[in-house]
Amino acid sequence: MRIKALLAAAAVTLLVTGCYPAAPLTDEDLAAITALGQAYNEAVLAGDAAVIAAVYTEDATEMPPHMVARQGRAAIQEAYEAMPLMTAFTLTSSETEGFGDLAYDMGTWTATMEMEGMEEPLQDVGKYM
Repeated sequence: MRIKALLAAAAVTLLVTGCYPAAPLTDEDLAAITALGQAYNEAVLAGDAAVIAAVYTEDATEMPPHMVARQGRAAIQEAYEAMPLMTAFTLTSSETEGFGDLAYDMGTWTATMEMEGMEEPLQDVGKYM
């Protein structure tokens, strides 16, 4: 009988303290995530490493394909400063989800860049999250 009373008290405590799941993303949240992707896209095309890096939090980790991870906004900016100029770049979001203050956006990207010593532009594709 004592266990039932403890379980009942625990259930009441959870209800009273507001242990509810966080709210799903709002239309405003989704618009802000879309705007962030557009800002990133525009900054990549402009070759603006500072604006690209500003999209990331100060303690972010970027994990580009076939390269070591970049730790922190300064390292991310430094890496983008060394990248060749993109002549075309597109992000295509396939799924955006989240609850409360946590969200993710994932999709694919395509890029075209001029590479020194190459006659034709390099075209690349990948995925992001």
